Amino acid sequence: MTSVEVLAEAFGRLPDLVRGAVDGLDADQLSVRPGGSANSIAWLVWHLTRVGDSHFAEAFGHEEVWLAGGHAERWGLGLEHGDTGYGHSSDQVDAVRVDSAQQLLDYFDAVHQRSLGLVAGLDEEALHRVVDERWDPPVTLLVRLVSVLDDAVQHAGQAAYARGMILAGG
Repeated sequence: MTSVEVLAEAFGRLPDLVRGAVDGLDADQLSVRPGGSANSIAWLVWHLTRVGDSHFAEAFGHEEVWLAGGHAERWGLGLEHGDTGYGHSSDQVDAVRVDSAQQLLDYFDAVHQRSLGLVAGLDEEALHRVVDERWDPPVTLLVRLVSVLDDAVQHAGQAAYARGMILAGG
């Protein structure tokens, strides 16, 4: 199995994780902040999708799906267009609300489909291309994609945990 095939397999697992966290929950449940201050499922899924969207767009020279697909306008969060949720205050986390799980999934699915297509078009040589020189050592495409995947899996796991707490009444 090549590095590209491993990446495609790993990214291909994300939809089940995300759907498992949001399916069957209503808008109020998706906005609950366990313990009163933890990130909501809506924020976690929005954030993991925004990070992937942002990093893929930058690495591949595309416009973000958030903007190009009209999601920013439809969601109406009042955030800067490039905001991915990094460093959000408690009030900003509260502001990320959805009408339904489907709203989260529509954005996630659009980003995920584009991401899978971009990964499928890679070859081993492309993975070594430097995509961010602000770091020492500079970040290659492979390192960036692993970072996006790592972030997405962690946040999907947090959303699944929050789901369990919400459904248990805790």
